[in-house]
Amino acid sequence: MNIVFLDAFTSTPAELDLSELEEIGTLKMYDRTPYDQIVERAKDADIVLTNKAVLDEKIISQLSKLKYIGVTATGYNVVDLDAAAKRGIPVTNAKNYSSMSVAQHVFAMLLSFTNRIAEHNNPDKWVASPDFCYYDFTLTELAGKTLGLVGIGDIGEKVAKVAEAFEMNVLVNRKSNKAHAKYKTVDLDELLSQSDFVSLHCPLTEENAGFINKENLAKMKKTAILVNTGRGPLVNDDDLRKALDEGVIAGAAIDVVSQEPPTAGNPLFGAKNLIVSPHVAWATLEARKKLFKIVTDNIKAWQAGEAVNVVNA
Repeated sequence: MNIVFLDAFTSTPAELDLSELEEIGTLKMYDRTPYDQIVERAKDADIVLTNKAVLDEKIISQLSKLKYIGVTATGYNVVDLDAAAKRGIPVTNAKNYSSMSVAQHVFAMLLSFTNRIAEHNNPDKWVASPDFCYYDFTLTELAGKTLGLVGIGDIGEKVAKVAEAFEMNVLVNRKSNKAHAKYKTVDLDELLSQSDFVSLHCPLTEENAGFINKENLAKMKKTAILVNTGRGPLVNDDDLRKALDEGVIAGAAIDVVSQEPPTAGNPLFGAKNLIVSPHVAWATLEARKKLFKIVTDNIKAWQAGEAVNVVNA
């Protein structure tokens, strides 16, 4: 069984034990694979693993030996599911491997604004201080503040649970408008206007693309912080930049942007009170270990005739 992993770099496989995966067959990994090299590299593959490398109908039709596609992520829009299904090729994904890691990242971002540890990391200034302490920013306690979650799947649930530990109030907005069993469910306008922190955890759809725009940002408190660890295109970059620079909201923390990797001219970069991380909320070592356990178990289940996590059944 020949296994080809087209774009392993971002998973940092050198930190992982892939022996279980290697026991399944001959594993060949590439850091990155340009589109025009996919066929050449995967032509003898029984199994192809991909994270962001695109497997469209044109590519799939040329891989005559291909029997299985494993997406090493939850989202699977990089694969033409119908083209694979027509050839009897199952496509699997990996779910819920990074939920706790993303929730942790959300609060790392929130605490960056509330505790300002990075800004106060200045021993020389402390030495020069005439007093036992100094602070250059207003420090904020999370207890009693309101966290608004737009979307509440597995990640949102974990974020809400952490918020409870900080004694925060939690508001939820969900597409179905179905009341949540535990948290107050409100419409988007109420969530935006009442929340001290707004965190995005909804999938990207045609309907909600760019919904964090000028109109909705204006509904938020001037003291509010926006956090996006979901999908970059949920946010209108130009409108958020303007809102930050003009003080419409107090700040934003983003782990995703509309185009990745971003271009140097991304309108958000350089905005006031903006924290940016390079799409790493998912990437703790523990999450990546879980990811490859799921990827390996998916293949083993398929081999046993009991395929799981198939997204093109």
